[in-house]
Amino acid sequence: MPDLVRVGLCVSAGLLLLGGCKRAPSENVAATVNGRPITYEELEKQYRILFTSDSESLSADEKAARKLETLRSLIDNEIMLQRAEKLGLMAIDADVEAKLTELRAPYTQEEFDKQLKARNMTVEDLKTQLRRDLSIQKLFNKEITSHIAISDQDVSDYYNANKASFNLVEPQLRLAQILVTPRPDPNVRNLRGDKAQTPEQAKAKIQAIYERLKRGEDFHMLAQAYSEDPDSAPNGGDLGFIPESSLQQANVELRKAVMALQPGQISPILETAEGFRILKLISREPAGQRELQDPRVQQTIRDNLRNRKDQLLRAAYYEVARNEARVVNYYALKITEQKGAPAK
Repeated sequence: MPDLVRVGLCVSAGLLLLGGCKRAPSENVAATVNGRPITYEELEKQYRILFTSDSESLSADEKAARKLETLRSLIDNEIMLQRAEKLGLMAIDADVEAKLTELRAPYTQEEFDKQLKARNMTVEDLKTQLRRDLSIQKLFNKEITSHIAISDQDVSDYYNANKASFNLVEPQLRLAQILVTPRPDPNVRNLRGDKAQTPEQAKAKIQAIYERLKRGEDFHMLAQAYSEDPDSAPNGGDLGFIPESSLQQANVELRKAVMALQPGQISPILETAEGFRILKLISREPAGQRELQDPRVQQTIRDNLRNRKDQLLRAAYYEVARNEARVVNYYALKITEQKGAPAK
């Protein structure tokens, strides 16, 4: 390759990648984070977990784009893990085993093994993922959640700015949902980056979530982590207030399930055109103006403000962490150098 062309490629890649035009320390390194490698074996394993139904019809470019997305997630996780490690927040074996026992509880050994196989995972793979997730959650709890404070003035200001939204012209239902779709969707952006790829995987995923909800796990947190609805997942599945009359447009099974719920209860798994749903009735509200003094209004506002701030701080924390990390994405560099020709 002529030197001028090589320099041009190096400049282009340098705009996209920290570390400039570098060669990987070995052929097996897809990226490094502060000098710590992420190997192609790790990338391939995570790719198979996330995209279990990768069909032969996918072009080389489509597969490469998915692998770039997967590698970006691995890089972000590694950045966060290193931060957790530095702060002494890594999950210990007892944490991992406790969580594994909790996940196994609703299933027979055969059912549990079948679920792992459907996701191309071994028990060790799952333990690795659990250690990562628990460690990152500890990091977020210490660095973000523990610092969020919503003042009475914040609540009052929000109410005054949105007073009309608390005037209900007809009875309303405040619902939250967890949605799992039977096909991959590039718009899904839950905290775990978790996407079902097939109808079978979607059914297994929603069943596992349902069992965790029945054991008392927080609906809001599970929706943020796993729901595949890009609009409501960041808000913990919260759909806001829905006029009771709008249920007339829903299918009969969904309408009956919602109307049978009491506040705080969750529906059974509902199969709809979009995929599998679990709904939670947060509250039923009669028509009329809700005043700021109503404890339910204050709690609703506090939850909304807390969730909004939590999402903002997490997004900003990721960006700051990326800025401070020394990241070299050799896989992306390879694609750039080859002008889009299929990379390893």
